[in-house]
Amino acid sequence: MNALRRISSVLILLIFATQLHAAEKLIALTFDDGPRPYVLFGTKDPQPAPGLLALLDRQQVKATFFVMGWRLTPKTWGEGRYETNVGITCIDAAKQLLKDGHEIENHTFGHEDLRIAEKKKGEAWVLADVDKGAKVIEALTGSRPKYLRPPDWDLTSEERHDLEARGYHIMTIASENPIAVRDINTLDYLCAGKHPTQCPKPSLAQAVLKQIDVRERHGVTTDILTFHELTTTTAQLDEVITALKGRGYKFVRLDEYMQRVK
Repeated sequence: MNALRRISSVLILLIFATQLHAAEKLIALTFDDGPRPYVLFGTKDPQPAPGLLALLDRQQVKATFFVMGWRLTPKTWGEGRYETNVGITCIDAAKQLLKDGHEIENHTFGHEDLRIAEKKKGEAWVLADVDKGAKVIEALTGSRPKYLRPPDWDLTSEERHDLEARGYHIMTIASENPIAVRDINTLDYLCAGKHPTQCPKPSLAQAVLKQIDVRERHGVTTDILTFHELTTTTAQLDEVITALKGRGYKFVRLDEYMQRVK
């Protein structure tokens, strides 16, 4: 009888622990296309804009940044036609990311559509571009990045297979990955520019929260949010983070997220 009681107690504890794990609310906040110093640190001219790093620090949130390798080359501060030079190089911005406890992962070196690049240049070029991006990140962080988010999530099945064989974990919005480890496309890039016409309504923040609502109704409470380093995104993030914290979500880096949802 005592043995049966012990077994019953163990089973109850296991069931309770499983329910707690299933109900865990986690958000991995991720950003593509950086590092962009004018977004991370904010601007004063020509139009004042708050910095993303200050916002994350105030909210006590650690995030994951998928960076373009070409930005991590000496004396590079961004694209002159579209970005504001705030006197900080991309490398120094990346160093600040690490100092603040954020995670840096691979968004390729040249940021080309990998499917199109293979047709034009061959798969060997694609693999070399991804590896080149990983090497400049490793030179900065001291460790090889594990996660790869292809530009626009676009790559062939052969590229995916060969990149996984090289040790990369491929981020995707497609059904190859279970839903809990599948990226959520926030569509924040549609809100960029002076006169965006396709930005989600009524606002980017509300559209993202609505996506979370839909997933919750299907019993999913672990989410990888994919944003971009954009000033328009930074302006909406405070509302998103505050609302999700109010619902009981915890924000973690992608490396921790992957350990906890598997």
